[in-house]
Amino acid sequence: MLGKKNLFVPKKPFWWVGVLLSAGVGLLFYLATSRSIEADSNQRFKHLAHTAQHSIGARIKSYADLLRGTASLFQVSESITRAQFRHYVAGLSLAEHFPAIETVNFARFITDEARAAFELKVRGEESAGDGYPPFALTPPGRRASYSVLTYMEPIANAPDKFGVDIAAEPFRNKVLDDSRDKGTVTNSGQTIQMPSKPGMTALAMRLPIYRAGMSVSNVAERRAAYIGSIGVGFNLQSLVRGVLDEMPARNVRVELYDGGTISQPRRSGDGALVFDSQAAPWHETAAHQVFSTIVPINYNGRLWQARFSVSKAELYTGFDVYFPWLAMLAGFVGTMLIYALFHTLTSSRMRAIQMAKAMTQELRDSQAKLQVSHQKLRRLAAHADHIKEEERKRIAREIHDDLGQNLLVLRIDADMLASRTERRHPRLHARARSTLGQIDATIKSVRHIINDLRPTVLDLGLNAAVEWQIAEFRRRTGIYCELSENQTDICLSDHCATAFFRILQESLSNISQHAKASLVQVELKKEGDILSMTVKDNGVGVLNEGRNKAGSFGLVGIEERIKILGGKFSIKSGQGAGMTVLVSVPIKDDPVYPYLHEQSELDSHSA
Repeated sequence: MLGKKNLFVPKKPFWWVGVLLSAGVGLLFYLATSRSIEADSNQRFKHLAHTAQHSIGARIKSYADLLRGTASLFQVSESITRAQFRHYVAGLSLAEHFPAIETVNFARFITDEARAAFELKVRGEESAGDGYPPFALTPPGRRASYSVLTYMEPIANAPDKFGVDIAAEPFRNKVLDDSRDKGTVTNSGQTIQMPSKPGMTALAMRLPIYRAGMSVSNVAERRAAYIGSIGVGFNLQSLVRGVLDEMPARNVRVELYDGGTISQPRRSGDGALVFDSQAAPWHETAAHQVFSTIVPINYNGRLWQARFSVSKAELYTGFDVYFPWLAMLAGFVGTMLIYALFHTLTSSRMRAIQMAKAMTQELRDSQAKLQVSHQKLRRLAAHADHIKEEERKRIAREIHDDLGQNLLVLRIDADMLASRTERRHPRLHARARSTLGQIDATIKSVRHIINDLRPTVLDLGLNAAVEWQIAEFRRRTGIYCELSENQTDICLSDHCATAFFRILQESLSNISQHAKASLVQVELKKEGDILSMTVKDNGVGVLNEGRNKAGSFGLVGIEERIKILGGKFSIKSGQGAGMTVLVSVPIKDDPVYPYLHEQSELDSHSA
């Protein structure tokens, strides 16, 4: 302890402690500010990723709406020519409204029996200058059915796809069949190779078309009415780049993973990479410098997992970079100033402490002596109370045994005298009757004195004594008093029972003298090892300053009795709100005047 005190003595300032402390506080400020800025930037980036998620989803939905609009063209008239289809697609202004779409195409569904007639019809539509190459159904070979790309605009973007049977591959054929049977927009989830644009990642969406006027309420009817499908092929790079260009953050990386269909998603981590906006895996080599989040995207029934990544530096402003250092500097300087102020104040504090030590020691000695005196006074009060109760019992017993018996014998003699003189000596008989009445009055007075000293009903238990006292209070004052108790036979020591009885006497006496009450409620309750008594009236009450006025010792006496028993005492009152006196005493260990036990032990030691 001495070494710790010397650390702060003004003669030894130990400034290195302040420097270390200030450096630690500055470092904490730096870390807290850095983490706060990082958390805020990360949250802002997640909001940007969700915005991009909604933008991609909205664009995919717009492509699906485009398919539905184009499908209506074939439902109006099944015999659409290349020129009409080209005119319709030109009116869509793809470059302006749908910049990512490379082509809008129509795939005619034909059976193998109708293949020859179909090829003849397509070749008959060929015309110079429309940009379509000579028709050839690919891949070669005979199949039960075909879905041939017949119309494609702008044809210049994918001339090599003209005449391709997109149902030649079993997987894509199954996807087309499912789309035909369900009547919904679908896609295979596979990328499309574009020989004319080798660096492009292309995807397609298709919508089945049915003959106008035919019912399509079930699968069989939809198969019968099926004439082909309308589709769009779009550049995924262009779609994603358009979304990224709208984001305020630069150099954001997007990776799209195919997670399977929504009804049958793949397990986490099993998705195939569909698209990556960057080639360098910088987020893997410096993961602690990158913000990253994964959001789902519904690609017409397929579940994409879009991973957005960006370098933290891209989201930090110049203020964000330097603010942690400013916070560290502020923490360091502020702590050093406080430490210097602390040293300045310590010198005055140490002098004040030394001046106060002598006063404190003297005060503690006085408090110790006062405490000892207080304990002696309390033991003396307990002893005096014990002696008083014992003396009352002795006097009451002697009055009952001696004076009471003598008065009883005297009354018997007087009664016999009155009986024998009733007929022969009327005057003597009247005198004897008068004497008998005086003896009865004396016996009654003696009984009152005995009850005041110590009621004999206490020998029957605390419950009986409380009931008797309440009945006497009602008879004497006319104030209605009711008793509530949860046990009818509470067993406890004579000292404790006497103390509770005296407390009740004093409380009722205060009520009759000062409260001006019309109702008194007494509750005697034992819960576990705690015996409590509540005395409540509806009188005028008393303020706090009126409880300890000169010459008033009733409440003080109650409090002292309870403290002698080791219990608790409380008063709730207010002007015009009545008064409630609550006392409680632990009776588990039979608390018979602990201060008397201490006194007896002291007396035995002194002997």
